[in-house]
Amino acid sequence: MQQDADALSTTFAALADPTRRAILARLAEGEASVKELASPFDMTQPAISKHLRVLEQAGLIERGRRAQWRPRRLRAGPLRDVAEWVGQYRRHWDESFERLDAYLKELQERQEQDDGTRDPDRGPHRSR
Repeated sequence: MQQDADALSTTFAALADPTRRAILARLAEGEASVKELASPFDMTQPAISKHLRVLEQAGLIERGRRAQWRPRRLRAGPLRDVAEWVGQYRRHWDESFERLDAYLKELQERQEQDDGTRDPDRGPHRSR
């Protein structure tokens, strides 16, 4: 379990940066060269390479090889691990949303009852 937690920590650390998340989003569309990955960003080639190294070390991307071209591609495994970890908390979220939904329905029913019993000739703040 500790090893899993360390892998998750590495993955979350890699995902913490918006540039790296944008790179992953691009790679979700298909493999790309470093130049293609760098084009939307106003940063140096060494800076992009550093981001790619972090993603590679986290296991989120891998480097391919086709002749002189070395495309990067997405590796889904670590993202699947994050989804499974987050999924453990889904029951809690679902229960919380169900309680909120029940509470809001109760408030709505009370409001409808109050509206139905109020004298339409009287405003809400007028007394007889």
